[in-house]
Amino acid sequence: QLQACGGGLVQAGGSLRLSCAASGRSFGGYDVAWFRQAPGKEREFVAEIRWNVGSTYYADSIKGRFTISRDNAKNTVYLQMNRLNAEDTAGYYCAARIGLGPMLADSNKYSSWGQGTLVTVSS
Repeated sequence: QLQACGGGLVQAGGSLRLSCAASGRSFGGYDVAWFRQAPGKEREFVAEIRWNVGSTYYADSIKGRFTISRDNAKNTVYLQMNRLNAEDTAGYYCAARIGLGPMLADSNKYSSWGQGTLVTVSS
C-alpha cells in the first residue's frame, strides 16, 4: 500500500515536497512515479524513478522545476516541486510497477496507487 503526503496550499513561486511511502514492502525492483490530475482534466504523468539504479524520467512540463528522488533507508520517494504556478494545482498520486523495460509515462502500466495528496497553488 502506498501513502502519499505533503500537499497543501502554496503561493505561486513557492515550493512543496511530496512523499510516497510503501507499507509492508520495499520499493526494491520497482519503478515509482508521480501522476497528477487537475479538476476536469485527464491524469498526467509527472516523474518516475527506477528504484534500483536511481534513473529518472520527467514530463517536459515540469522539467527543471521538479525533482524526484528516493531514500533507501526510509523506503520513500520524494517529489520536490519548486517554482510552482497555478497550472501545477492538482491531486498528486504516487504509483508503482515492476521496474522492467523502458521507463513509462503510461498510468495503465502501474498496478499500485496511493490515495493522492492535493496541491493548490494560489496566484
